[in-house]
Amino acid sequence: MSASDLPDELWARVLEMGVASSALGFRDLCCLAIASRRLGRLSVYPALWSELLSRDFLSQSHPSTSSASTSQPQQQLHPKSLYRIKFERHKVRMAEARRRAVFEAEARVLASRRRLAELEGSIREEGEKMKTAAQELDNLERVRRASVALNVWQPQVVRGRQKQLVQQCTVPVDSRLSNLNMELKV
Repeated sequence: MSASDLPDELWARVLEMGVASSALGFRDLCCLAIASRRLGRLSVYPALWSELLSRDFLSQSHPSTSSASTSQPQQQLHPKSLYRIKFERHKVRMAEARRRAVFEAEARVLASRRRLAELEGSIREEGEKMKTAAQELDNLERVRRASVALNVWQPQVVRGRQKQLVQQCTVPVDSRLSNLNMELKV
């Protein structure tokens, strides 16, 4: 006995069991439909597509929803046509969801870039502050050395430049020097 000798009812039952067990999906039924005329005739059996509708579109399988793409009520549509309509709607919803996800990801990237630019600006500002503090620290160190030289050596020996540095400094050198050292360490 060959496969072509089996009655249509038996083939229909095999297809029903395949759909019911999730071994066959809509793509499989479409492929079977083009395999032979007999399988093509059997693969459009309404019970198969009704089972696929209830399995694949569980939340949308209510017959009371109206079809926007056809003027007939959905109850009069063949389950395969109804499946095609719902599948196309599902494809559109999934494409929209992917687009939304891409837009949200792009928005997060843009926000991260803005934050990165802000942080880079802050780093540049802090770098400038550090340079200014280091330069002031260097100047104060020179003033402190000149002050020590004025106190230790005889004023006649001290050169005019050191005396001028000490006289120009209005802030107590030691306290400002310790403050700048602490600031640079932080």
